[in-house]
Amino acid sequence: MNHTLPTPDQPLKIGTRGSPLALAQAHETRDRLAAAFDLPQEAFEIVVIKTTGDNRALIEADKPLKELGGKGLFTKEIEEAMLAGAIDIAVHSMKDMPVAQPAGLVLDCYLPREDVRDAFVSLTHASLADLPRGAVVGSSSLRRRAQLRARRPDLTVVEFRGNVQTRMKKLGDGVADATFLAMAGLRRLGMAEVAKAPIAAEDMLPAVAQGAIGIERRDSDARAADMLAMIHDRDTGLRLAAERAFLAGLDGSCETPIAGLAELDGTHLRLRGEILRPDGSEVLTDEVIVNAADGAKAGSEMATRLRDRAGPRFFDWISQN
Repeated sequence: MNHTLPTPDQPLKIGTRGSPLALAQAHETRDRLAAAFDLPQEAFEIVVIKTTGDNRALIEADKPLKELGGKGLFTKEIEEAMLAGAIDIAVHSMKDMPVAQPAGLVLDCYLPREDVRDAFVSLTHASLADLPRGAVVGSSSLRRRAQLRARRPDLTVVEFRGNVQTRMKKLGDGVADATFLAMAGLRRLGMAEVAKAPIAAEDMLPAVAQGAIGIERRDSDARAADMLAMIHDRDTGLRLAAERAFLAGLDGSCETPIAGLAELDGTHLRLRGEILRPDGSEVLTDEVIVNAADGAKAGSEMATRLRDRAGPRFFDWISQN
């Protein structure tokens, strides 16, 4: 490497949100970089940046994400800090990331992917099947809400947001009988026992890029590019190339119930995709197996097929109540 490495006096600044999960992901990134370059932890500085999505009033409002500003709620201020030079790299949960980055930024480093499954979480019931008719399930995810309505139209679905700790408190307060969280987040927090039952991808296809951590940088920062290349996980990169191309082809956003998962088996990649009407009344799926290097092309083609099958009004917003 032909660049000066960071030191405790001139640390590499890692931008992150301030939630316990975001900090755990930033610490994992720091630790992987420190190990890769035999540097002390003090050569890295974790910089917490409050985003619009961290505003407590917004969280407590329990409004749909689309009404609050979409996925950019969790990234805008962090990306602005990086473009301004206040931080060097930024750590993100990839399922929160828009498919395109602002001019001047690039996202091409992914850490090894964690458990992709959703987790059923309840203080009173053991599994989704155990919920009685009319039980209240809280979720802020349009995908999960639509999938739940398709499987259990007898349940009541309410808006439910916040970090893991906030959602567990809401369950304790009786706001809902159950909710869903990502197994990856629970495992990274050392809270896997919170999950009453992990849900197989065959039963609930996860969000695109669920379980993956991405690290963003300025495209002009050669040192950051070289350092991040040392911790990039190739397999995760291949899987996310397929999934994010699928999402991009559907113009995917927080307003559309979309699920997708790519899995590697040697040189082959299996890609599954799913789109749902917001009320769960119709579910369209597709699946292909291709060479791993062709994942992005396969994702784009799958998006086209599903879009053609769905027709122009498939994602029209339907009342959540």
